[in-house]
Amino acid sequence: MHIEYNMHYSMAKGRILYINQVVTPFSEENDASVLGRYLPQYTQELGREIRVFMPLFNGINERKHQLHEVIRLSGMNLIVNNCDHQLIIKVGSIPSARLQVYFIDNEEYFSHYGSTFDDSGILKPNNDERILFFGRGALEAVRKLAWQPHLIHFSGWFSGMVPFYLRRINKENAFFTGTRTVLTLTDDAFEGRFAEEMEKKMRADGATAKDLRLYQNLDYMTLMKAAITYANGIVIGSPTVNPELIQFAKENKRHVLEYNPVRADFYARINKLYETLCGSALNN
Repeated sequence: MHIEYNMHYSMAKGRILYINQVVTPFSEENDASVLGRYLPQYTQELGREIRVFMPLFNGINERKHQLHEVIRLSGMNLIVNNCDHQLIIKVGSIPSARLQVYFIDNEEYFSHYGSTFDDSGILKPNNDERILFFGRGALEAVRKLAWQPHLIHFSGWFSGMVPFYLRRINKENAFFTGTRTVLTLTDDAFEGRFAEEMEKKMRADGATAKDLRLYQNLDYMTLMKAAITYANGIVIGSPTVNPELIQFAKENKRHVLEYNPVRADFYARINKLYETLCGSALNN
């Protein structure tokens, strides 16, 4: 796939962290995975520093993509539901884009577990713990890198707990103070709810009463509305995003960037949104 990039403004600076549910060629190609692949490349070619994280779902062929473990980032344990779970970080590259992608892995939750849905398309029961582990794991890995992003752009329902952990980590040491957030909404709705024990697991991880109200009876719409509530900007990443979510974002006065099928123009507008949200901080 070839995209003509229109570099119509000067080389920019700043650090952007992408936390994506899917990225092609590691994932099936669709609106979300194409955005996850080409938007970081565009941003990097503007002169910004980037990092890209995604889950290491077991459908990803590690040998084909030549993934290898990043020893200096792996090894820490994350507590989910009062149990220790080892965080493993692997990395692969997209040579044509000079792009590295970091993968969040854990034997129980990812590489040896399977898909997020059963054969009927219903959410599997331990997805609550998986999204908790992924959201926190990506942020903890970045903190271990000592790489402070000006902005975090997250996409896909599987990244929906990123805002929760962003605030939780800041309570501990303010590493992400000043970091702005952008959420991409895509056409990735699912049936069913997360396990009823989700509230208990969040409370054990420092959830406030406000958090618990937002994440109550957690299904797709509730999860995405909570993410919208805590995001600074919203990108409509597909022409078939649920209109109720778009309306919710506008009612909550978020910066909303409409979908644009012309990719180079779309990516340029997204980077302008970054600048609007971060101001002069993005030029450091």
